[in-house]
Amino acid sequence: MALPDLDTSVGAYFGLEFDGVVIKQITEVSGLKMEQDVIELKQNTADGKYAIKKLPGRPKAGEVSVTRGLTDNNSFEKWVKDSRFGKMVGARRGGAIIVYDYEGVAIKRYKLVNAWPKALEISTLKAGDTSVLTEKLTITYESMEVE
Repeated sequence: MALPDLDTSVGAYFGLEFDGVVIKQITEVSGLKMEQDVIELKQNTADGKYAIKKLPGRPKAGEVSVTRGLTDNNSFEKWVKDSRFGKMVGARRGGAIIVYDYEGVAIKRYKLVNAWPKALEISTLKAGDTSVLTEKLTITYESMEVE
């Protein structure tokens, strides 16, 4: 859905898609960024003045964390298990973080290349607590493309 000029969008909810399976119950996404090294070129100008020029370097790999409410869905655990036991052929996957608007239309896709789970963290388990239990999956990836 195209937005009018000078309008912005609100990410109503988020999804995680890997191997054609979409999990739309993601409540939080953090650490999603594209980054690259900076190369400093130090030189003298034609008139003899010292100058520093900054050039783009190699892209950096990244990490993103996704959080969802704890359910009986064990897709996160299965994925982590593959990477923990060195089954990297099955653990490295291509996928995307998807941002949806209020109408459920995908407005942005952040495609992750060669992604695999680094950590799975369950929120604090406390007797008598009424807060929602969550699981937070940290995914490391080699590169990201915005679609």
